Amino acid sequence: MNRSTKQKTTRDAILDATDRLLAKNGYKKMTIDDLAEEVGIGKGSVYLHFESKGDIALSHIDRIIERLKSNLSEMASSSAAADVRLRKMIMERIMYRFDSVQHYSQSLNELLATIRPRLLDRRRRYFREEAGIFSRVMADGKKTGVFTLKDPQKAAEAVLDATNALLPYSLSAYELGEREELEKKASNVADLILNGLKKR
Repeated sequence: MNRSTKQKTTRDAILDATDRLLAKNGYKKMTIDDLAEEVGIGKGSVYLHFESKGDIALSHIDRIIERLKSNLSEMASSSAAADVRLRKMIMERIMYRFDSVQHYSQSLNELLATIRPRLLDRRRRYFREEAGIFSRVMADGKKTGVFTLKDPQKAAEAVLDATNALLPYSLSAYELGEREELEKKASNVADLILNGLKKR
């Protein structure tokens, strides 16, 4: 195993452990010592990959979003009609985030409050990148006559704004509610958006 593969494996193992410990103890109670023990490495090895506990938490969120963007890109590139792709993407945007944090026993607010200033910059980037993926499908829908819209990028940003209310930012697992309930809400929002975009 070469050095970069080993580093990637150790980094991923730390992020996997982060997910488990956030779910079990919450951010405040999670320590670098806990992470090192969970992974089976020395505490110093954690610091070879991350500067701080906050850096680890942000990297954990980055990884969730990178996986989400990969899923969205795959859906955007499928051969399905633009409206079918867009609906699947809206549902994925909401439900993937929910599924990524629903097992957390502590409030997400304690995690987010600690890293909020750094997270806000990242969120702007996340949303900009997600809007770019959505806008490709919107442009395709406009081109094929499925959607009536002037500016695919602005329409994509509006779709993100409309669905942001359903994303888990400062809620506990209990406040997030049941998956089935959120899925119904997401489906209703997706239907509303698509009804507004489709050519009559």
